[in-house]
Amino acid sequence: MSYRSDPYDPKQVAYLSPEALDAAVTDATKAFESADDVEALAAAKASHLGDKSPVMLARREIGALPPAAKSDAGKRVNAARVAITEAFSARSEILAVEAAERALREETVDVTVPVDRHRPGARHPLTLMAERIADTFVAMGYQISEGPEVEPEWFSFDALNIGEDHPARSMMDTFYIASASRAAGSGLTLRPHTSTVQIHTMLDNEPPIYAIAPGRVYRTDEVDSTHSPVFHQTEGLVVDKGITMAHLKGTLDHFARAMFGPSARVRLRPSYFPFTEPSAELDVWFEAHRNGPRWIEWGGCGMVNPRVLRACGIDPSVYSGFAFGMGIDRALMLRHDVSDMRDMFDGDIRFPLALGREE
Repeated sequence: MSYRSDPYDPKQVAYLSPEALDAAVTDATKAFESADDVEALAAAKASHLGDKSPVMLARREIGALPPAAKSDAGKRVNAARVAITEAFSARSEILAVEAAERALREETVDVTVPVDRHRPGARHPLTLMAERIADTFVAMGYQISEGPEVEPEWFSFDALNIGEDHPARSMMDTFYIASASRAAGSGLTLRPHTSTVQIHTMLDNEPPIYAIAPGRVYRTDEVDSTHSPVFHQTEGLVVDKGITMAHLKGTLDHFARAMFGPSARVRLRPSYFPFTEPSAELDVWFEAHRNGPRWIEWGGCGMVNPRVLRACGIDPSVYSGFAFGMGIDRALMLRHDVSDMRDMFDGDIRFPLALGREE
């Protein structure tokens, strides 16, 4: 090594000679080009650009040179270092591209290959049943209507021709969230039926109206095998010119066959509901019942009461309509022979797994 007191002699500082620096560049370039992966390239970098590499040792020798020689030596060292760095960067880019291409080849997944893997869970059968009902009526040209689950009493009762003294409006049947004077009729309720959605639908749309409204409803029932304070209904509504009970019967026959098979049919028994006139109880002939073929009560229906039409701004002298409602939970119980409603919401994963795939 040279010292500051020594006269400048390039031969004495071996690492600074042009030949030595050219050799360092050549050796580094060959080492980088021979590296076949990122790890090998990193090891080569340490040997040719690290603290003990020839070019870095040459850089240290510059301090021992006379002032007149430092500039020239510094330029040579810097040029060599830049050349080695560029060779490293070039090889690094090539290896990165090769690694990406190799990953694409090795990690390619053929998404068209069939698999027999079973899903760990299933969508809830009630959701699937509600969608099946909606699909049936959408295919018939109906719209799907939705409404809030918290309603003023006017939507839950008054607009449906349910008087203030009707038992359904008592605390024994309806969940009240906020009370108000009966005269105002504006107490807030959890909707006791999806019939509230037909009111929204008639207020928001001009006839003709063909709508189906599945949704969750609430009543103050005790939990047992056939009752729950939270359950699901579907409401059907048609308002148009010339609608009769014959249209209602034909619609329900088609609906029953879509739910329970080609042998299903319905019958209507005279009944009374404030919001329909005339009204009928709806029974369905169900051959797959566990106790043998029989008529099963399914819901209620009838022609929309003219008072309900007027409350929604529809002239009953021009338009008529029908409405029907039935429990989605009950339809699921019939379709899959479920004997206890509590199976639908007790959290046992075997229930949706057993029924969900069949839907």
